[in-house]
Amino acid sequence: MHKRMGEAVARVARKVNDTVENKADSLDLANCKLMAFPVGIYKAMRSVTEGIHRISLANNELKSITSRFVTTFSQLTELNLAGNYLHRLPEEITSLQHLRDINLSRNRFRRFPEPLATVPTLETIDLEENEIAEVPTDQLASMASLRSLNLRANPVGPEVRLLVRPLVPFDLLLSPEEPIPKA
Repeated sequence: MHKRMGEAVARVARKVNDTVENKADSLDLANCKLMAFPVGIYKAMRSVTEGIHRISLANNELKSITSRFVTTFSQLTELNLAGNYLHRLPEEITSLQHLRDINLSRNRFRRFPEPLATVPTLETIDLEENEIAEVPTDQLASMASLRSLNLRANPVGPEVRLLVRPLVPFDLLLSPEEPIPKA
């Protein structure tokens, strides 16, 4: 077990070093079995955080994203957090003034992460396969940049299905309605 943990830590360190050395604009830590964003990365990446525009933390075991993560990587345009155990986002997500795409599919959200509704640049929100039943339709309708909201495989209420064009200027992706079983 220790050997596998050591290999996972080494893989994360290699990916971080590659990003720093190449002054890359993205950091891919997908599939690294992370339970939290490693604190040491903040220090290791201090010189390049302003240049990081895309981060993938998909398919890890994250239960939360900290406000420090959001404020450190303030220039993000894309954030992929799919396939984790997240159920909320920090309020500081509203400070990501360049964020265009966020993938929160396959997580544990029971409610629409409302701080997202105040990110003016968001174009795509993917919340497929969560446990969301209610959606702040008024807030979403006022999101000028939003182009696509994926709520497939969520137990959304019937009022969300009424959000059709021209009421909302974005594509709303929902699972087909289940037929009502006959008694």
